[in-house]
Amino acid sequence: MADIRLEGVGHSYDGGRTWALRPTTWTWRGARAYALLGPSGCGKTTLLNIISGLLTPTVGRIWFDDREVTGVPTAGRDIAQVFQFPVLYEEMSVYGNLAFPLRNRKVPAEEVHRRVLRVSAMLGLDDVLRRRARRLDPGRKQIVSLGRGLVREQVAAVLLDEPLTVVDPALKWTLRSKLKEIHRDTGHTLVYVTHDQTEALTFADEVVVLNDGRIVQAGEPAELFLSPAHEFVGHFIGSPGMNVLPAEIGGDGVVRIGPSAVGAAGAAGAMGGGLPPGPVRIGVRPEFVQVGGPVRNPGAAGRVTGVDRMGSHDLVRAEIGGHPLIARTEAGSPWTPGAVVFLHFPADRTFLFRDEVRCGSLAPLDGRGQA
Repeated sequence: MADIRLEGVGHSYDGGRTWALRPTTWTWRGARAYALLGPSGCGKTTLLNIISGLLTPTVGRIWFDDREVTGVPTAGRDIAQVFQFPVLYEEMSVYGNLAFPLRNRKVPAEEVHRRVLRVSAMLGLDDVLRRRARRLDPGRKQIVSLGRGLVREQVAAVLLDEPLTVVDPALKWTLRSKLKEIHRDTGHTLVYVTHDQTEALTFADEVVVLNDGRIVQAGEPAELFLSPAHEFVGHFIGSPGMNVLPAEIGGDGVVRIGPSAVGAAGAAGAMGGGLPPGPVRIGVRPEFVQVGGPVRNPGAAGRVTGVDRMGSHDLVRAEIGGHPLIARTEAGSPWTPGAVVFLHFPADRTFLFRDEVRCGSLAPLDGRGQA
């Protein structure tokens, strides 16, 4: 395992006119499981291929611990990589495919056998070990590819590029659990690329969120959900994502949506204090929007536009000043389309954004802005 350090690493496919990966400085710490999360086209695979050596970055340097590997080819980096679709020797048996990376490195036969059986048992492949790879369905082939990436014990890192795309959905939960188990046993550095927030949040020790070629936030899953540092993180993580509403900070420090005072403006950071007046955007997750009855301060009146009955809970859809909002409530909520409701935003779960970056949070009014 190794610390993988990027120093100003960026990549452009068109001579620098646009960046698939903007120059980035980042360290992947050894023995941790990371998820690299973001939408299609945001630069995830580009970043992974730079780490593995399949791409040479346009700018910057790459280090594995104290060894610079920027110009080192893939074969010299001691990386195991699993791609989105199966890459196997079709005429070999499953056993042969799992054993191949070890045999190619002259690992003793007894050790090869031990490791193959261990990974096979973990991934549920024991019943197909002697079957030729071409006779497997696509999902099982991908599980074998996954096994090939995990069978080696001494690697700098294991890189996984959306490895469960072709796997049956019913197996995905099991395989994610198996990956966590294997990571605990081996201590490999794992970097798992996905656009699926569920995969990222359930698998990783730390989730790195990428958007438009740039890392916008990294942290433990709970931190990203409860304390998004960027509007994109709030939108992308959560189902449904974070509500974002335009608001204004007045000269008195009160945050208002239209004429309605919803709280005071508190600046981010340990020093606290207020924020300068001007436009902001309020971000609050549906789970924390409180739907009440009579209008009162602090809060805003909204009109219900629909209710989605989800079984375990309801999603109440509303509008405030023409801007949509969703509140998650208990199942069987009494609200109906057209009803006027009071919406309250808890100060400890409501954030303020400027230029898409969190600049503060809502604070109690302490008597200001009261009707």
